[in-house]
Amino acid sequence: MAATVNLSSTPSNPISKLPSFSLNSPQKTSFSLFPNSSSFPSKPFSHSLKSQFITTSSKNPISDLFPPNKSGPEGDILSSFSDDDDKPREECGVVGIFGDPEASRLCYLALHALQHRGQEGAGIVAVNNNVLQTVTGVGLVSEVFNESKLDQLPGEMAIGHVRYSTAGSSMLKNVQPFVAGYRFGSVGVAHNGNLVNYRALRAMLEDNGSIFNTSSDTEVVLHLIAISKARPFLLRIVDACEKLEGAYSMVFVTGDKLVAVRDPYGFRPLVMGRRSNGAVVFASETCALDLIEATYEREVYPGEVLVVDKKDGVQSLCLMPHPEPKQCIFEHIYFAMPNSLVFGRSVYESRRVFGEILATEAPVDCDVVIAVPDSGVVAALGYAAKAGVPFQQGLIRSHYVGRTFIEPSQKIRDFGVKLKLSPVRAVLEGKRVVVVDDSIVRGTTSSKIVRLIKEAGAKEIHMRIASPPIIGSCYYGVDTPSAEELISNRMSVEEIRKFIGCDSLAFLPFDSLKKMLSTDSPKFCYACFSGKYPVMPREVKVKGVGDSMDDGLNTPLASIDGHWIKGPPNFDLEKEIDPLYQESKI
Repeated sequence: MAATVNLSSTPSNPISKLPSFSLNSPQKTSFSLFPNSSSFPSKPFSHSLKSQFITTSSKNPISDLFPPNKSGPEGDILSSFSDDDDKPREECGVVGIFGDPEASRLCYLALHALQHRGQEGAGIVAVNNNVLQTVTGVGLVSEVFNESKLDQLPGEMAIGHVRYSTAGSSMLKNVQPFVAGYRFGSVGVAHNGNLVNYRALRAMLEDNGSIFNTSSDTEVVLHLIAISKARPFLLRIVDACEKLEGAYSMVFVTGDKLVAVRDPYGFRPLVMGRRSNGAVVFASETCALDLIEATYEREVYPGEVLVVDKKDGVQSLCLMPHPEPKQCIFEHIYFAMPNSLVFGRSVYESRRVFGEILATEAPVDCDVVIAVPDSGVVAALGYAAKAGVPFQQGLIRSHYVGRTFIEPSQKIRDFGVKLKLSPVRAVLEGKRVVVVDDSIVRGTTSSKIVRLIKEAGAKEIHMRIASPPIIGSCYYGVDTPSAEELISNRMSVEEIRKFIGCDSLAFLPFDSLKKMLSTDSPKFCYACFSGKYPVMPREVKVKGVGDSMDDGLNTPLASIDGHWIKGPPNFDLEKEIDPLYQESKI
C-alpha cells in the first residue's frame, strides 16, 4: 500500500544542506522501438470515446447563472495579490527520476527549477521496496519540503509536481502527485495539461460506480487505468490515454517502473535527460535538468510512451496514431524560463527575435527601451539592439511579495502593482520610453503600469507587446480568463491604446510570428490568437479561484466550484468559435 503524508500550508524550515550525489559511470541499458520521431505513424488521430457535449461560446455562460459582483472589496484590509497579475498562468510542472539513490532530493531540486510553472502546491512520490510514499503540501517547494520530509522519501525512483491552483477551497486534496491502489498494486501520477473531455469521462466513470476524491481531471486517468482490461501495466496506460482528449504530459510510477507520456498533439512540453550515473530524468523544461546536472537527450515525442525499469532500461512505443504536433506557442512567449530549450528551440532566442521583429515592424522615435520584468526583458533587449537605443531598467520588480498583503485603511491607488513594480525616475523622467511586455490579457495591469511610468515623469510611453493579441481562452493547460474578459477580443488596438493610456501600442504581428518559426510554424498551437482549436473543447471553461486579483475585476461566485461545466445543449461549438476568429481579422 502507498503511504501518504499530507502537510498543512504552514511553511517548513528549508533544507540547509543536501548530501552529495554519487556520480558513477553511465549504465548502457536503453532500448527504443522508435529511435526518432520519423518512426511514428502520421495517420489522423481519433479517440475511442466521444463526448456528448458540443458547447461553448465567446461569451461566458456562467454570467447567466451567477451575476458578477459589481463592487470591489474597497474596505477590505486584507487583500489578495498575485505577482503574475493579469497574465495567463501555466498550471503545472512535472519531474520524474529513475535510478538515483537520492531520487527524491533531486526531484526536490528539479521542482525548484520549475517553480515558475506553479506556486500554490507541490508534492513528491518516491518508491522504496515497491512501496509508494507521498509528501504533498500547499505552498512553495521550499515551504512544503525540509530535511525531515525528504527523509520520509527514500528510494531510487520518484516523481514530483508543482501546481497553480484553479479549483475550489480544498486545495490540498488536489495537490499532485496522486497515488491510488488497485488490484494489481499502486500507481502514482503527475500531470501537466487539461483534458477537454474530463466531465464526460467522469460522468461515465461515476455511472459505473467510480468514486472521486478530488475535482482534478488527473484523477480520471487513474480510474481509467484501474478499470482497463489490458495487460501488462504499460498497455493499461495506453488504453486509458486513448480515451483522453486534450493536453497531457504525464509521469507515472509503480513499484518498479517510471513511465512518461505525452499527448498526440504535444501541447505541453516534456523532455528526457540523463545524469552521469545513468539515472534517467523527465521534466517539463530543460532548466530542471541543468540544476541537477542531467544532460538533455531529447523531447518525449508527441504520442509517445517511454517506460524505464531495471530489466529493459528505456523502452519507447507509440501511444496511438497522431496528427501534426500543436505545441503551445505561449511556452516561448511567457511560461518557460529563458534558459530552457522548449520544443527543441531556445526560449531566449525566440523572445529576442520577437523584440527584433517589433523594432522592425513597429518602430518609434524613443530615448530608452525598458521591460516589464521579468518575462518582457529578453524581448526588450532584442528591441533595443535592433533599434540602436539603450536598454535600461526602468521598472524594478520586487520578488518578495506574497499572495496576501495588509493594505492601509486609506486605499492606495494601484496598490498591487506598486507592491510589485517600482519605476526608476532617473531612467524615465523627461524621456520617450518604449515599454516591452510579453502580452496583454485584460489590460488592467498595463494601464496601471503606464500610469506608474507617467507619474515618474516620462515624456512619451510607447507599448510594444511581444505576442499577437489574445482573443481566445486556452483549454490545454493554461489558466486564462474567459473570452469576454480578454481585452483584444472586445477592443481594437486603438481602443486598447486609449484604455491603457499610452501614446502608441503595437503587438507582434501574427504573420510575422509564423514566418519567424519558419518550417516549424504548423507545429504550434495558436488557438489563443486565432480562435482555431486543434482539439475542439467539449465543455465550457470556468475561471478558477485566484484568477481575479488586484486588477479591477472581481471573481464571480461560480469560480468557487472549479474548472469546467457542461454548456447549453443547443450551442454549436464551431459556429460559436468561428465568428470569433473572423471578427479578429477585421
